[in-house]
Amino acid sequence: MAAAHSIKTHITASVMKRMFIAGGKMLEVNKAQVDALNVFPVPDGDTGTNMSLTMMSAVKEINALNSTSMAELAEKLSKGALRGARGNSGVILSQILKGFSNIIAQNDECDSRTFAKGLREGAELAYRAVSKPKEGTILTVVRAMAEEAIDTAKRVSDLQKLMNAVLEKGEETLAKTPDMLDVLKRAGVVDSGGYGLITLFKGLIMGYLDQEITGAEEYAAPDVNNKPVSIDSAFPDDSELIVDYESLGELDFGYCTEFFITNIKKRTTVTDIDKLREYLNEIGNSVICIGDLNLVKVHVHTNTPGKALTKALTLGELDKIKIENMMEQNRQLRARYEAERKPIGLLAVCSGDGFSAIFKDLLVDQVIEGGQTMNPSAEDIASAARKINAENIIILPNNKNIILSAEQSRTLVQNRNIFVLQTKDIPQGLAAVLNFSPDLSLSENLENMTAAFVDIDAGQVTYAVRDTVIDKFKIKKGDIIGLDKGSIVTSGKDVEAVTTKLIESMLNEDKEVVTLYYGQDVSEESAEAFVEKLQAKHADIEFILHYGGQPLYYYVLSVE
Repeated sequence: MAAAHSIKTHITASVMKRMFIAGGKMLEVNKAQVDALNVFPVPDGDTGTNMSLTMMSAVKEINALNSTSMAELAEKLSKGALRGARGNSGVILSQILKGFSNIIAQNDECDSRTFAKGLREGAELAYRAVSKPKEGTILTVVRAMAEEAIDTAKRVSDLQKLMNAVLEKGEETLAKTPDMLDVLKRAGVVDSGGYGLITLFKGLIMGYLDQEITGAEEYAAPDVNNKPVSIDSAFPDDSELIVDYESLGELDFGYCTEFFITNIKKRTTVTDIDKLREYLNEIGNSVICIGDLNLVKVHVHTNTPGKALTKALTLGELDKIKIENMMEQNRQLRARYEAERKPIGLLAVCSGDGFSAIFKDLLVDQVIEGGQTMNPSAEDIASAARKINAENIIILPNNKNIILSAEQSRTLVQNRNIFVLQTKDIPQGLAAVLNFSPDLSLSENLENMTAAFVDIDAGQVTYAVRDTVIDKFKIKKGDIIGLDKGSIVTSGKDVEAVTTKLIESMLNEDKEVVTLYYGQDVSEESAEAFVEKLQAKHADIEFILHYGGQPLYYYVLSVE
């Protein structure tokens, strides 16, 4: 039995200081893991690095503090983070810390309710800092954590329990970010800023418990073909996010401009800061204009950085001015993209996470969802093709109802040569991919892949959705049916019996291997037991079993 921890209901300034020092260290040692989720086409830096530098600036300030005053600690934490804020993620983090600091500064010690209010204030300030907040980002994660904190603090005074509940909610929300942002889902990653926030919070808890942070956490990157892509996506206009070659066009605004306004003039008001923000939105995008009458942080993408600086001078003095040419960065990315272009890329359409994983394991560049009941459009296929950095792209529709859309997609893709193989089912597509070689020419691959799939006999086992009579079969709704090349060859009430009859009808003396792919409605255990029965009955045939995960079809199989 685990030893119960001692209940603590208040955090002193010295413990809070230790917590944020630990949080900063946790971010520092894990910044590479956070960076790995973020690929940016503009020179704003990487999320993990930006958040770590922001936090290190705050840590530097509080490290130099000898006072045990919570108010002084809060002031140093807030100002240090704002002064060191780098990139969008760093600025958002600085606002979270500012809001938190504003609340904890009001008392000598911090209890659970104060901690929760601080998180809520931080989340609200972070949202206000962004002109167009986007869900599925660090903003969503911090808001969910704050809401959990407020709710938990109503019932719990134990700070460790509170922080553990908040962390759990944050991790749960982070895992859902790909469902909120399509760019994350396509890339197979969670939001990098949200991951950075979770990393920081883990450090806070370790600091609270006075545990040593010795190294980076293990992070298992999602299994995707693409490079991991994420954005400081609370700022949707901050990146001409490159998800396909054709998006590598000219940028609307060419200069990333950042600076602080310090020694603010006495006549300057908060309204003047708001007016500056409005002006910056008129001359550019990705605007950040945050702070108070002591210090203002400005970030804008614009074609006229001089105008931004001149306008800001009316409020006070300028410090730490940084102007970077994003157009040159874009040109470099275009050049690198061209240099990395390969001769041939592959795109496959399939239904089922098992089939998708198999195609990816076979180094297919893009796999898109589609099948018998969900046919992707020509634009869906074209969009996936644009993401492949190859001169020639071979498309495997893997369904007769998708071939026409695949053919039509050829007219929608520029700077590519598109070739559509007439694969009518997934076994044919897999046979084609298995006979692809990157060392051979396009013509040789097309010939070999076509020759490989045309002789594949594919079968499917599903159920009838209505009563019908086809040829000699009188089918009732719910009956199990076995199809060979799209024609019903057997039916019955039992999946395994129908599958066995289907296989036996497809076997002849030239066939040696039967490969079965079981669907999402068949358990692994029952599929393995079924294959053992088949193998015992047909000792001269090799049976191979894979998980397909396809809906509607109990088994998809090939006989070779």
